[in-house]
Amino acid sequence: MDEKKSEVSSSQVFTDRNLIVWTTLSVVLPVLITLWCSSQRSKRNMLIKNIFRESQHGWHYTDLFNKPTYCCICTQHILQGAFCVCCGVCVDEECLKEADKHFECKAIMMAGQEDDSMAHHWVRGNVPLCSCCIVCRQQCGTQPKLCDYRCIWCQHTVHEDCMQTLPDNDKCNFGEFRNLIIPPRYLYNINQMRKYHTLNHRKLTCCFGKSWSPLIVLANTRSGNNMGEALLGEFKILLNAVQVFDLNTISPIKALQLCTYLPNNSARVLVCGGDGTVGWVLDAIDEMKIKGQEQYIPHVAILPLGTGNDLANTLGWGAGYAGEIPVEQILKNVMEADTVKLDRWKVQVTNKGYYTLRKPKVMSMNNYFSVGPDALMALNFHAHREKAPSLFSSRIVNKAVYFLYGTKDCLVQECKDLNKKIELELDGERLELPNLEGIIVLNIGYWGGGCRLWEGMGDEPFPLARYYDGLLEVVGVYGSFHCAQIQVKLANPVRLGQAHTVRL
Repeated sequence: MDEKKSEVSSSQVFTDRNLIVWTTLSVVLPVLITLWCSSQRSKRNMLIKNIFRESQHGWHYTDLFNKPTYCCICTQHILQGAFCVCCGVCVDEECLKEADKHFECKAIMMAGQEDDSMAHHWVRGNVPLCSCCIVCRQQCGTQPKLCDYRCIWCQHTVHEDCMQTLPDNDKCNFGEFRNLIIPPRYLYNINQMRKYHTLNHRKLTCCFGKSWSPLIVLANTRSGNNMGEALLGEFKILLNAVQVFDLNTISPIKALQLCTYLPNNSARVLVCGGDGTVGWVLDAIDEMKIKGQEQYIPHVAILPLGTGNDLANTLGWGAGYAGEIPVEQILKNVMEADTVKLDRWKVQVTNKGYYTLRKPKVMSMNNYFSVGPDALMALNFHAHREKAPSLFSSRIVNKAVYFLYGTKDCLVQECKDLNKKIELELDGERLELPNLEGIIVLNIGYWGGGCRLWEGMGDEPFPLARYYDGLLEVVGVYGSFHCAQIQVKLANPVRLGQAHTVRL
C-alpha cells in the first residue's frame, strides 16, 4: 500500500513539473521570439535609414504598394519595399543598395547640350495605369511583369519592342507640363552666369517660349487631413524636385528665393494648405517687397488642404481637396487660371492710454478678423493643436472640436455684453451697437468654413461685397448659437456697414 502511494505521489510530482516547464515555455518562448524580432526589425530599420540618408534618391518605405509593383533590380513582384518619390524607381528591401548603384535619380541641375536639348531619362517598369506608347499608341504595362519604359521628365511611355524604333535624335520635351517645369540645364546655366556676373534671363529662356511660367509648390504637411506629404511626392514626380518644398522643414521666405533665379514676374506658387498657410506665404511675399525683390513677386494659386479654406473657396479653388482629382488635373487648373487681385489689410493693435512704451503690433489680414465667440473658438482650437498636432489629422475631427468649443460657449457666454466694453467706428463715424457678443470684419465672401456671412439667408437686400473693392464688411452676432443659425441659413447677421477703415 505504501509503495503504491509513493508511486502515485512521484508520478504526480513528475506531472506537475512537466506542467510547470511547458507553461513556462509557452509564456517565455513567445516573449523571447517577440524580443528577437523587435531587435532584428530595429536593426533593419536603422540599416534602411542609413541607406536612405546616404542615397541620391528620395526613398520612401511602404508596407504595401497600392498597385501591382515589380522590383526594378530583381524584376520580382513585391508587396512592400521602397520607392523614389522623384524618379519613381521601386525596389525590394534587399535590392536597395544595388538600386543606388544602378539607377540615377532626377538631376536637379546639370549641363545641357549645345542646342539646349535634353535626352530622355528612361526607367523600366511600373508605368502608370492606362498609359499609351508614344510609338504604336497601344496601352503600356499590360503584362504581369517588369516591362516597358517611362521617361521621368516628360512622362512618356514606350513598349520594350517599340524602344528599338525610336530615332536616336528623339529628345525629351518635358511633356504637357513643360511650361511649369524648371529644366535642370536652366539652373546650371544661370549658376554659371551668376558666377561670371553675366546674368541674361532673356537669352536663357528664349527656347522655352513666352508661355513658360515655372511653378513652385509649397506644401504644409500638417494642414487639415495631412495629405501634404503624399502630394509632395506626386509633384516631385511631375516637376523638378527643386520646385517642391515642405514648409515644415523650410520657411516660405527661403523657398521663395528660387523666384530670384527666374525671369521677372514669371513664377507661380501653388500653396498646398489651409488659409493660415496661405497667409504665411503672402507675408513672405511682403518680405520680398521689403528686400527690394518686387520684380520677382510670383502669382499665387491654392490647393485647399485646411479645415475652413474660406479664402480658397472665395477665389474659386474649392472648399477642400480630398484627392478627388489627380495631381495632373491640379497642374492643368493652375496653368489655365486667370490672375485676380485681392485686397490685403493691416491690423494695428495698440495699448489703450496716453503713455505707453510698447510699439503698436501690426498684422496682415486676408480673410477676416473678429472679437467674440468665434475668435475664442479659433484661439482655443489653435492652442490645443499646437500642443498635440497628431490628434488634429482630419477635417471631421477638427470641425468636431470647433463644435465642442461652440457648444461650451453657448453655456458659459464668456463674451456677454461685448457692446458695453468696446466702441466701433466706421470711417471715423461711431456706431451705436445693439446687444452683441461678437463683431466680425470681413474681407472675403466666405466665413466659418463655407458660410456666406454677409449675405445671410439672402432674403434681405444688402450692398454687394467683393474681395477687391477696397471695402470691409462689418457684421455683429448675438452669440455662438446665432453663429450656428447663420451657418445653416436660419438667421441673418447684424449688418453694421461697409468702410475703408474700421476702429475698435
